[in-house]
Order: sequence, then structure tokens, then C-alpha cells
Amino acid sequence: MSSSSTFMSSCSTSSPLSLHFKFKFKFPSISHPSSLSTVQFGAKSLRISSSIINCQISGKNGVCDINRRKGLLFTATLPFLLPFVEELGAKAAESGSSNEYLVVKEEVAKVVSKGKAAGLLRLAFHDAGTFEIHDNSGGMNGSIVLELERPENAGLKKSLKILEKAKSQVDAIQPVSWADMIAVGGAVAVSVCGGPSISVSLGRLDSMKPDPEGKLPEESLDANGLKRCFQRKGFSTQDLVALSGAHTLGSKGFGNPNVFDNSYFKILLDKPWQSPGGMSSMIGLPSDRALVEDDECLRWIRKYADNQNLFFEDFNKAYVKLVNSGARWKSL
Repeated sequence: MSSSSTFMSSCSTSSPLSLHFKFKFKFPSISHPSSLSTVQFGAKSLRISSSIINCQISGKNGVCDINRRKGLLFTATLPFLLPFVEELGAKAAESGSSNEYLVVKEEVAKVVSKGKAAGLLRLAFHDAGTFEIHDNSGGMNGSIVLELERPENAGLKKSLKILEKAKSQVDAIQPVSWADMIAVGGAVAVSVCGGPSISVSLGRLDSMKPDPEGKLPEESLDANGLKRCFQRKGFSTQDLVALSGAHTLGSKGFGNPNVFDNSYFKILLDKPWQSPGGMSSMIGLPSDRALVEDDECLRWIRKYADNQNLFFEDFNKAYVKLVNSGARWKSL
């Protein structure tokens, strides 16, 4: 349902309006009955439509007709009014949740650098990666703050400490959950390193207890094991491959450790670990190397190696799905 504010004369047209704001103008009496151009514009768009406006002058209310030529002359004044329209549109589009998101994103961006991005992205994966679809357990619930002593979470204390500073700034304005902070932190880490801009919804609740152990994908799994593991979490093989592309960040040997791009997939196709000797044998985890040996995974690896934009698009979708998995949300 959209609301409109009408200024000056009350003109009725034959074309329906779908804009948030409607502006209509009263002109001096003109007695030229003809097909007319009615100028209408709103918060998000500018529309000029042809319609018939009946011209009647009665008391204080003047409803006027203008011919096409005069209508076109009048439209030349519209650029002077557009800044006013855009301001109204921006105000109409704002909501409490969007404002809160901007605050969180801005504070996180202040503490995230390219060198710290890989750790923050890993933090998001390890918090959300405990989700199991069959009993709706685990997931993006902030429980990682209670699980930092587990071997699989080694090194994540530093990443949490980075976000802690940003969280204190946000909490001074409006309390925010750790789950939301970590979800936004991973998204900002990706964009800081040149990856896609990912919008993350807010409103997750934090868990008061740690998630069960042994729910994260193991680094030693082969492709079939990985696919089964991700299926239990509600993810397809495509999701698995796209999310694995996050390993392009950090010290796993897939290109520039501070640049989020599709180097991961290109290097997987080259299989440098098969070269005798040298550091090439240290590239990637066993689970990374297993993906390229599976026909179904290989199909997506090739697509992402050839098309970085496709990888960015699919990673965006998969990341949002990841950080929404298992989340408990505030009641509206």
C-alpha cells in the first residue's frame, strides 16, 4: 500500500500511480481542450504520461489543461525540483532496520583491513557452519564466542577481538547481537578485499549455550563426504563450491591472500600440488583438492574460473543463505 501527498491543485488523471509521492501543479486558466501531457514524478522514479485532464475552474480549486507543447516546456523545470524529490524519496525509504544496518556496517568497516579479512570471514563460517537442517540446530547464533577453545576454532579469538571494538560502538547506540556482528563482519571482509557487496539482514538472537561439537565440515573429507555434509546443512553442491571460493583469502595459497577473486578456482584446475617438491604441495586443504576430482563439483569450478562475475553472484547468495541458517530472529 502506498501513500501519496498532493500539493496545490487536486488533479485527477486516467493513469494509475504507483509512486510513493505524487506532485501535481495548478496553472493559470487555459482554455485549450486537447490531449495533454501530465507531469508526474515520485520518490524513486520520474514518469511522464499522457492522459486527459478536464479543465474546470470553480472557487479556489483550479484544475487545468495544457497542450503538449506547453506541457513539454513545463517539464524543462523539473530538474530544479528533482533534488527535493530525491530527498523525500530517501526519507521515505529509510527504516529503523536499514539505519541500524548502516551503523553496524560502518563501525565494522572501521576495524576491518585486508590483512584481517580472512579471519573475520572464517569466524562467520565457523559460527554458521554448525547448522543441521534435520533438527534445526546450530547455525548463525553467536555461539562461537563460547566455542573458541575448540581446536577447529584456533586463532579466532583475534578476529572476535577485532569485532568487539565495533560492537561496543554499536551497543552504545542500540544493542546488537554477536550473530549480527559476525554476519556483517564476514560480508564486509569480502567487500574490503574487492569481492561482492553483500547485504545482510539484522535481528538475529544470540544463543546462551555452545553448539554441539563435531558439526563443522572436516578438512579431510573427500568430495562425496563434503557434499553429504553440506546437504545436511541445506546446501547444494553449487553452494558448496561457491562458498569454498572463500579460501581465495588467507594463507592457503590461492592467489593474493588479500584479494577476493576467482583465483581459487583457476588454481584448483591447475592442480599445482601434483608438481614434485616445492611449496606447491602445501596449496589448499585436502578438502579443496578433493573438489576438483569430483565431476559435479568440477563443472562449477570451471564455470567460476571462467566467469568471476558469476562466482561473485553465487557467492553472495550462498553467503546470505549461510548466515541466515539456523538463526533465531527478534519478534517484530
